[in-house]
Amino acid sequence: MLSKALLRLGGGAARHPWRVIAAWLVAAALAVLAAVAFGGRTADSMTAPGLDSQRAAELIERAGTGQEGITAQVVVTPLDGAATFFDHDGARTALTRLQTEVERLPHVLGTSDPAGALRAGRDTAVRGGLVSADGRIAVVRVQYPDQSRLSAEDLDALVGLGDRLRAELPLRIEMGGNLFYALSDPDGGVSELIGLLAAAAILFLAFGSLVAAALPIGMAVFGLTVGVATMTVLAGVTDVPAFAPVLGSMVGLGVGIDYALFVLARHREYLARGLGPHEAAGRAVATAGRPVVFAGGTVVVSILGLAFANVPFMTVGGLAVSIVVLIMVIASVTLLPAFLGAAGPRLGRTLRAGRLFRRRGAAPDAGPAAGWRRWIGHVSRHPVPYAVGAAGLLLAATLPVLGLRVGLPDDGSLPHSRTERRAYDLVAEGFGPGTNGPLVIAADPAGDPGVVDRLVGAVAADPGIASVVPTHTDRATGIATLVVFPTTSPQDKATAETITRLRTDVLPTAIGPGPARAHVGGAAASLSDVGRRTSQRLPVFVAAVLTMSFLLLMLVFRSVLVPLKAVLLNLLSIGAAYGIMVAVFQWGWGGALIGLEATVPIVSFIPMFLFAILFGLSMDYEVFLLSRVREEYLRTSDNGTAIVEGVSGTARIITSAALIMVAVFLSFAVADDPSAKMFGLGLATAILIDATVVRMVLVPATMTLLGRSNWWLPKWLDRMLPRGPVEH
Repeated sequence: MLSKALLRLGGGAARHPWRVIAAWLVAAALAVLAAVAFGGRTADSMTAPGLDSQRAAELIERAGTGQEGITAQVVVTPLDGAATFFDHDGARTALTRLQTEVERLPHVLGTSDPAGALRAGRDTAVRGGLVSADGRIAVVRVQYPDQSRLSAEDLDALVGLGDRLRAELPLRIEMGGNLFYALSDPDGGVSELIGLLAAAAILFLAFGSLVAAALPIGMAVFGLTVGVATMTVLAGVTDVPAFAPVLGSMVGLGVGIDYALFVLARHREYLARGLGPHEAAGRAVATAGRPVVFAGGTVVVSILGLAFANVPFMTVGGLAVSIVVLIMVIASVTLLPAFLGAAGPRLGRTLRAGRLFRRRGAAPDAGPAAGWRRWIGHVSRHPVPYAVGAAGLLLAATLPVLGLRVGLPDDGSLPHSRTERRAYDLVAEGFGPGTNGPLVIAADPAGDPGVVDRLVGAVAADPGIASVVPTHTDRATGIATLVVFPTTSPQDKATAETITRLRTDVLPTAIGPGPARAHVGGAAASLSDVGRRTSQRLPVFVAAVLTMSFLLLMLVFRSVLVPLKAVLLNLLSIGAAYGIMVAVFQWGWGGALIGLEATVPIVSFIPMFLFAILFGLSMDYEVFLLSRVREEYLRTSDNGTAIVEGVSGTARIITSAALIMVAVFLSFAVADDPSAKMFGLGLATAILIDATVVRMVLVPATMTLLGRSNWWLPKWLDRMLPRGPVEH
């Protein structure tokens, strides 16, 4: 049924290409117009129901102190390195002007006044955390309302003011804070362009034709335009996390070009057999389109499984990325065959002109297929050493996972070229590293007047707390908020331990058995809580994805051992990718190659996101390869021949597709944002391992060892199972 539907769909698109292309042009235009009219900005709401940090945020919102909004900080130091704000009248005057002009910016609710504190006395300025003890560094803290009332123009206004005042005042001015994190455009534009250029180069080498290389790129650009515009519309309805557009672009480009390559390769085969362009396109969609639909559906279902974490921003982020993948699948079976039909016979001639790996006088694909056939035959003749060696290599790469530490890379992990990093360093130098990640304790005394004083004393006495800002108490609700600065940086493991100690020991002891309550919030606490929640839910999520994948593969390939082997090998390749991430980001091995200037913990939500995406993507190659192996097995009934012919027949396409994905993902690994680096390197590493060590070594070795047992399925189970979507 699916094959017939895809045959009609692909053939119809190839026969009427300009209608289909026009329909996609209209869809892209409507999506962009909808994004402009109804779209919203991404918003980072790193909270989840039931977390202690979320309860703190709810109390702060009830109190209406303004601390529930977004903050920025302007960090300054006199240009004269020997001068200090204590003894430099000109610097103090410049500081007053700076603070006054920042306070006049649109939507600014208020600012701290280090110049005013200096006028009140040196001790006042230092105790208030506005001027460093040596007088060299001052901070103007800027309070904005909730992000829903802000736009990128507010960030531009602050940055523009800083640029102007740098030229007018004798001050070095740097800026940072949540405003930059929330409203900065996510990395991606340059990375997308680099990824597209790399993919185009690989496609040109594979097919020897600009036309053939342009078709998958054109399809991916169409799909990405519609997908990102749809994501923007979604952001107008709910909070879409800032990493979603970058991740959606990364995954969308990778899978879109991959899916197009699978269909284009099959189209090439049919053209070589003498079929007309329209019929070849229809049959290519009917055959290669089946594993594309199945693999794309698996990616979508895997990513949507992030809802198991019960972390809203991860659920919405997964939905946004899934939309892009789904659109790429639709484009692969509609827009691409339209392109193939429009290209007509010319595409057949250009494809035959391709020279990659081809010996002079050889038939198309004879060279690469013969080379891969010799390699797979060699592995099949020595399955034990290859299986043991490859598995040992991947297990060794997985070992660093034992030291995995989740957390929040802060502005200290950004390159020095960014003002946020320079502001971070100045604050850490002048006030201590914990000043970059304040905790906010919200307390409801519930009628006990002594609770707040006991809390202040107990928190200040904790060895992990450097200082406590004077308490703010809302008269209407009685809710008190304490801003406290840890002794360690936001990404330091000791900070998470301090948060845990405050919650389990310090706060309960200070409050006592009465009805009063207190909760620890702030960005560092929120990310720590989310990390703990995802770590707790990860085993359940992994088990659910593994079970689903096993059942789907059993349905498709009518086997018990093939899906079991596939699940275990995919798990091994993902584990190796995790291990390499730990070695690079936590241990610093090779970090300079991707522009990483300091070691950082793994962002708390990335392991779960990577597992969902990678397990889905690995099914692309699994289905594509095993479909061909099973096809050969059904034709010859010989397991050895099926392995050699099936794996060698798909090896060139899989390696080309993997090269494209790796190139696209690595282009994001050089972005400034550590999260983008982690996504890019993690995805690229896993795909590279999966397409080489797993598909070209472990799969033929293990399938050879299993022999005819590969296709064993109890008869009673065979009768119960419906026919799979890629069954031949």
